[in-house]
Amino acid sequence: MSEVPHLYVALSGHGFGHLAQVAPVLNALCQRCPTVRLTVQSVLPEPILRGRIAGAFTVVSGAADFGMLMVDALEVKAEDSLAAYRAFHGEWAARLSWQESVLQQAKPDLLLADIPYLSLAAAARLEIPALALCSLNWADILQAYCATAPDLAVLRESMLAAYNSAVAFLQPAPSMPMPNIRNGQSIGPIAALGRNRRAEIERRLGLRDGQRLVLMGLGGVNLRPPLEMWPTLPDICWLIPPDWGQVMRPDVRSWDVLPDYPMLDLVRSCDVLLTKPGYGAFVEAACSGIRVLYVGRDDWPEEPWLSRWLSEHGNAVKINRQQLATGDLAEPLRMLLAQPLKPPVAPTGVMEAVDWLERLLN
Repeated sequence: MSEVPHLYVALSGHGFGHLAQVAPVLNALCQRCPTVRLTVQSVLPEPILRGRIAGAFTVVSGAADFGMLMVDALEVKAEDSLAAYRAFHGEWAARLSWQESVLQQAKPDLLLADIPYLSLAAAARLEIPALALCSLNWADILQAYCATAPDLAVLRESMLAAYNSAVAFLQPAPSMPMPNIRNGQSIGPIAALGRNRRAEIERRLGLRDGQRLVLMGLGGVNLRPPLEMWPTLPDICWLIPPDWGQVMRPDVRSWDVLPDYPMLDLVRSCDVLLTKPGYGAFVEAACSGIRVLYVGRDDWPEEPWLSRWLSEHGNAVKINRQQLATGDLAEPLRMLLAQPLKPPVAPTGVMEAVDWLERLLN
């Protein structure tokens, strides 16, 4: 191993939840071991990566997985995804050769994957120690949607072999069950925490005394409700993403007027986060002590485990897509705001994952 340990991170580009899991671990690792050199392979935009991962790191733009193809933030294209997996595995030898060449050029001491199995397979062939980290895996997600596919077992074989080749597959709470992962290790929840800047935000937005701020974050795949048609709810101000465009209502504000406020600060400073089921959103909210109003995503295999954990450890109310479309949210919000606020959850999985990385790097 080199005097300056080199960690290579293979990061899925399927939404921002994988980055939300990895970034706090990398930031804590670099604080504990400031000599660590980082390389991050992902198709996520580099400004997004640098907005969450602190310090210096090299970016390699390359896709080692694609997750599932999506209609929007809630709906999966199951048949298209199955076809894409067949194409991906039809080119397996060439893709594996490409990933091996990238790793050979980087010469890392350790690979961390969340959760591209191609990268894990390449690391195993090159005898590079590897660690997997995620609350799900693509083999089980694919099985949930395509259980009757005649070639499912063949597709899953190489996926599971890659996942099981890692030294360990760290599964942060809340994780879905992974019965075919033999090297699984349960750890605590992982989340980054922002700063509570509510007083500043109220001044910038001109909020009235007693007005509730609902932050709308429905994930990396666009799902914009028809806000122009929503009823006005007393004492509610909606804070929406800039790419949703201008909405000519006094109770709707875009967070483009808060350009110097990271998303984590907005989450920590709102009264309610309106979102979809996802590891990053749910765990960051629970660890920040923020209430969650979430749109059901009943076919997503991870949802039952995410929702159950959030109900046990945080404050949450579930709505359906019809309520999101019509803005029929007065009663769900009343129920949510009436719940006694539970104390923030400690993101203990961050340092547990750092302990694993430090042991393997040293």
